[in-house]
Amino acid sequence: EEEEEEEEGCYQLYPGHIPTSPLQKALLAAGSAFMALYDPYRHDMVAVLGETTGCLALPNLRDKMKHHPEGYRILQERPRIRLSTLDMARLRGLPDGSLGREYVRFLEDNKVSPDTRMPPKFVDDEELAYVIQRYREVHDLMHTLLGMPTNMLGEVVVKWFEAIQTGLPMCVLGAAFGPIHLSARKLQVLATELVPWAIRSGRNASCILNVYYEQHWEQPVESLREEIGIFPPP
Repeated sequence: EEEEEEEEGCYQLYPGHIPTSPLQKALLAAGSAFMALYDPYRHDMVAVLGETTGCLALPNLRDKMKHHPEGYRILQERPRIRLSTLDMARLRGLPDGSLGREYVRFLEDNKVSPDTRMPPKFVDDEELAYVIQRYREVHDLMHTLLGMPTNMLGEVVVKWFEAIQTGLPMCVLGAAFGPIHLSARKLQVLATELVPWAIRSGRNASCILNVYYEQHWEQPVESLREEIGIFPPP
C-alpha cells in the first residue's frame, strides 16, 4: 500500500491533479462537451472540456507569456484572483470607471464570485495548469473590459473574443454553439454588431494573459482597453 501511495504521488503533479490516459481524456472531453452544449451554465463541465481539449492551445499561451515581460512575471509570481487575495473594500472605494471599481460592480450586479472558478484537475503539466487557472480567473475581467453581462448573449460574445485570443477549443465551441440558445432578435444583434466587434477586438488586442490586472486596478477601464487593443463596445 505504501508503494502504491508513493507511485500515485509521483504522478500527482499538483494538488488535486488526476492523472488520465489519452483515451480517458477523449471520453471526458466528449461527455463534457455534450453536457456543456446541453446546459452552458454547467461550469464544471465547461472546465473539464477546457482542460481535456487544450493540449495545443495551452502550451501556445504559456509560450506567449514566457516571451512577454509582464506575462513572464505572472508565470513566475503566480498571482491568484480570489476573495482571499482581493481587498474588496479598497476596490469599492476606487473611482467610478476604474478597473477595480468596475470589476467589483460587475461581480455584485451579476451575483458572481471569483471563488467559483474550479481548480484544474486533468492538465498533465503544473505550469500549464496555472495557465488555465489564470485564464479562468481573468474571465470576469474580460466581461468587465468588454462591457458584457453574464447572460447568454454576453457569454457568447466573450467566448468569441476569447476564442480568437486563446485558441482554446472550449471557447470555439461556446462561440459556435452558444447562439442556439438565443432568440431571433438577439441573434440578429449578435451577428450584425457584437460578433464582428468581438472578432476585431480579439485580433487587435495583445494577449489577455500578459496583463498583470492586479496592478491596474486604479487605471480607467477605457484607458486599459486602449492599451490592450480592445475597441470600445458597440
